[in-house]
Amino acid sequence: MTAFLAAALPARHGFFTRQGGVSTGPFASLNCGFSADDPARVRENRARAVAALGLPAAALLGLKQVHGAEVVTVTAPWAEGEGPVADALVTAQPGLALGIITADCAPVLLAADNGAVGAAHAGWRGAAAGVLEAAVTALRRLGARQIAAAIGPCIHQASYEVGEDMRAQVAGEDAEAASFFAPARPGHYWFDLPGYCASRLGRLGIEADILPHDTCADEANFFSYRRKTLRGEPATGHQIALICA
Repeated sequence: MTAFLAAALPARHGFFTRQGGVSTGPFASLNCGFSADDPARVRENRARAVAALGLPAAALLGLKQVHGAEVVTVTAPWAEGEGPVADALVTAQPGLALGIITADCAPVLLAADNGAVGAAHAGWRGAAAGVLEAAVTALRRLGARQIAAAIGPCIHQASYEVGEDMRAQVAGEDAEAASFFAPARPGHYWFDLPGYCASRLGRLGIEADILPHDTCADEANFFSYRRKTLRGEPATGHQIALICA
């Protein structure tokens, strides 16, 4: 099992790859998303990831992610499958593992000076809608003053061609986003998702580490929704990012 770490984060955490699990076929092998895989295999994969951080499987808390900007402040754990609809969660409660599932979107992990932690699922929709700002606000309500951030493996600009409609939507919500679109073929652009997320955090006074791994380009280590779509494949898995208070 392989997990990448960010030097900036003092809390226990890991950006896990697709390696080290029990799933097969298009989900091989550490698929942590329940969407189409065998649930028993996904549970085992999730348990392995949480165990790598020294916690039991029941410590993992996940969300029903919808590419929005809602954030949940966790005060008590919930059962598997009962997570709320949201795209970020924060906690100051020790012994919990906050989990974010991705397959090209950016997993963003946050650690505060008072021991509180957060995790956010930041695709372009959620980032433009303010999910990162919402997570930081929630951490500050828990007493955080200094916050460290890391943007984990996600799709990078060289792999992320988008149309004019998407560019217009992002620019419509955020006038400062234009610099993160580079011209591609006519009517299309290359979008820098991790750079855009880092910029949003930077406006809050938070300097984020960007891990260099491109999920779409690195098939050996990562699942990728964009790669699956380009190939016309029927399914793909999801990797998990975890952080513990």
